[in-house]
Amino acid sequence: MSHQLPAILFLLPLFAAISMPVVCLKHRHWSYPISVATLAVMVLVSILNLQNVIHHGEVRYVFSGWTVPLGIEWVADGLASVILVLLSALGLLGVVFTGSTSPKDLGGRIVHYYTLILLLVSALTGIVFAGDLFNLFVFLEVAAISSYALIGVAGGRALFAAFRYLVLGTLGASLYLLGVSYLYAVTGTLNMSDMVDKLPFLLSSKALVGGLIFMFIGLAIKMALVPFHSWLPEAYTYAPESISPILASLVTKVALLAWFRIIYWVFNASIVINDIPILLLVAALGTLATVIGASLALAQRDLKMMFAYGGISHIGIILIGIGQGNQTGFAGGVFYLLNDAVMQAGLFFFAGVAFCQYGVRTIDDLGRVGKQAPWLTGSLIVMALGMVGLPPTGGFFGKWYIILGALEAGNYVSVAAVLLSTLLTLAYFVKLFECIFRQSSTQLDVQSGGIPFPFKLTLGVTTAAIIILGLFSGPIVQLLLDHALPPGL
Repeated sequence: MSHQLPAILFLLPLFAAISMPVVCLKHRHWSYPISVATLAVMVLVSILNLQNVIHHGEVRYVFSGWTVPLGIEWVADGLASVILVLLSALGLLGVVFTGSTSPKDLGGRIVHYYTLILLLVSALTGIVFAGDLFNLFVFLEVAAISSYALIGVAGGRALFAAFRYLVLGTLGASLYLLGVSYLYAVTGTLNMSDMVDKLPFLLSSKALVGGLIFMFIGLAIKMALVPFHSWLPEAYTYAPESISPILASLVTKVALLAWFRIIYWVFNASIVINDIPILLLVAALGTLATVIGASLALAQRDLKMMFAYGGISHIGIILIGIGQGNQTGFAGGVFYLLNDAVMQAGLFFFAGVAFCQYGVRTIDDLGRVGKQAPWLTGSLIVMALGMVGLPPTGGFFGKWYIILGALEAGNYVSVAAVLLSTLLTLAYFVKLFECIFRQSSTQLDVQSGGIPFPFKLTLGVTTAAIIILGLFSGPIVQLLLDHALPPGL
């Protein structure tokens, strides 16, 4: 049974998504509890899967009995299993939050709305577990198509943002697929583990290097890496309040994971460190993204736009850690990815509550929640501590390990970029809190009926998780070092 857990994790949201339009045909209100129950079970199964991998090693599940390299293979190693716990937990929180914020004008389409969310979670699970490059492409596109539709539901400017995302996302997918075709032409296989054995003999091939570059650019668009980030701020800003937390916390992070897989598991650590200088490019672009993203966040007045650019900056920080080519930097980068996913979810939960309950859209309006919602302000303070990187939050320890990895590699430019982005992040949160406390006497009418429980639950859980990740940073990083490192690093 334990070797089937990866397939179960994928099939749970997929089966629920396929069944929901039929099951909820006459009872539309069932769609919400079915989604919550499905993802709650997925959280439990993901924890069981992680425990199984820790105690018994990685699981390779082959569909329909077709062996590698002909068959489709799922790989549940330590890294994938840790990410799946994060993905399922944040997906569950996102759906719980959605219950109070989903667009009220959807009518019968609310069933399709939850169907798309479950389909998105299923596709992201497929990306995490995919053992071959083509299936990775398939699930990237399923996730992207679901995202386009979910963003466009809001109408108005969200439609234009979704269309821009569609155009750039399609370009990214095309470039990635072109890169995959180059690698297939050279190696004759699409399976990652099969490709590993053949690449060391093909390093002089220009097609190999070209394929790697095309794949990187394609995934860079998917992860919104500077300068390929233009689709993200408006997409996350104008998306429905219910969808922004799920997109911001999961979609770009899973694209990052796909890139980790390719450079470290397909090409092997020794190749990318010694033979193909792709890590130098990764660290350099990460450095630019870190500083540029934080600088652009500082210039924003719209709350969600500020958080979106902050997320772009943190994508750069994660890449800085991954690009150092050592265990400390890699573990720090993955640990920071976990923290950033939680922080991005929390920030967009905050923005959703601030808008739905207080009509707050820009930071100039934040004074409305100063005295009237101290619990909301308190949660934002904890998130700010994590984003800036102050103890005892997980953000501090993530940056600490990344800086140690950069120092170990002698990359002082990356260290300076992390420190500079920290100062810029502090600056835009200072600006934000200045608006809260300077105008805290402003009054407004809170939405009738009080604060919905899902709002307090999701904000409370993400706020607590930011602290818990910091308090247990040592065991978590050790878990990553013991079970999630790529071979040869």
